[in-house]
Amino acid sequence: MRAPASRASAGTVSARCRRVRRSRTGSLTGRSVGRRARTTLLDGRAAVRRPSVPRSPRPDARNRLGHGGVGTTASTPRARRQPMTTTPADAGTATAGPHLDALDWARLTERLDTEGVAATPRLIEPAQCDEITAMFDEHDRFRSTVQMARHSFGEGSYRYFTDPLPELVQTLRTELYPPLARIANDWARRLGEDTFPETLDGLLETCAAHGQTRPTPLVLRYGESGYNCLHQDVYGDLTFPLQFLVMLSRPDVDFTGGESVFVEQRPRQQSRPMVLRPGQGQAVIFPVRNRPRRGTRGDHRVQMRHGVSAVHSGNRHVLGIIFHNAR
Repeated sequence: MRAPASRASAGTVSARCRRVRRSRTGSLTGRSVGRRARTTLLDGRAAVRRPSVPRSPRPDARNRLGHGGVGTTASTPRARRQPMTTTPADAGTATAGPHLDALDWARLTERLDTEGVAATPRLIEPAQCDEITAMFDEHDRFRSTVQMARHSFGEGSYRYFTDPLPELVQTLRTELYPPLARIANDWARRLGEDTFPETLDGLLETCAAHGQTRPTPLVLRYGESGYNCLHQDVYGDLTFPLQFLVMLSRPDVDFTGGESVFVEQRPRQQSRPMVLRPGQGQAVIFPVRNRPRRGTRGDHRVQMRHGVSAVHSGNRHVLGIIFHNAR
């Protein structure tokens, strides 16, 4: 992952986002980034190579899922919705699978445990990135669209895929789930929480039992001055603790600015911001809501929120993969 110097400071992100309390299905209470918070730029280059109960209904359960909320366009009536299937849609033009064999899970696990976020080598090729980007304008592929400014989420828009998911998106979601489930279950045991099924189908069956049947993978588009306030992608009572994004655009070519920002809220300490700048086709894995952190007295829970700093020029497209479904 390329990691040139960040163009947006943590203070800029905080100023835009500190008053926004947001989770995809619930309110989020947390401190803004402290003035003296330490900024860490994670360099993925060596590894190779758009989001509790809310105060008011939110779009797509952010209501980001609740879908069917104000400002969203749902493709299927609530009475007809069925649990998500893992049978993919057509393969499209870019048929090569993602490069999952290149992932060093020992290293990724260590990064998630120590830093809370981890960058991967390139997972998909430029042609595959372009194919998913082009899907953004194919309305039949999506069940819901959210204009972020209307809900004070930021500036930009995002669209949730309908079932069945595109083949590449389904493959990423299905094949990355098992190794991430092992990490999630280790975290759950450390925090004294319930563990998760070993397969994505098992997780989706559990989601369905909680009334969460709408798919959550999405594509986000940010134009010039676009940004995303700090938030968490919670879509119901059941939340799988890890998610990932894949950068579809080329930094410094298709857009400038638009860094991925993560803020970790630690008990009785200043919040810690981190900035990542993945290259096209690279992914970033990070917590949905919280993670365990080892301290001198054992593990304790730390909260994580994520967002996007302002895009200075061009268009930034990102694929987001969330494993739990939404209500």
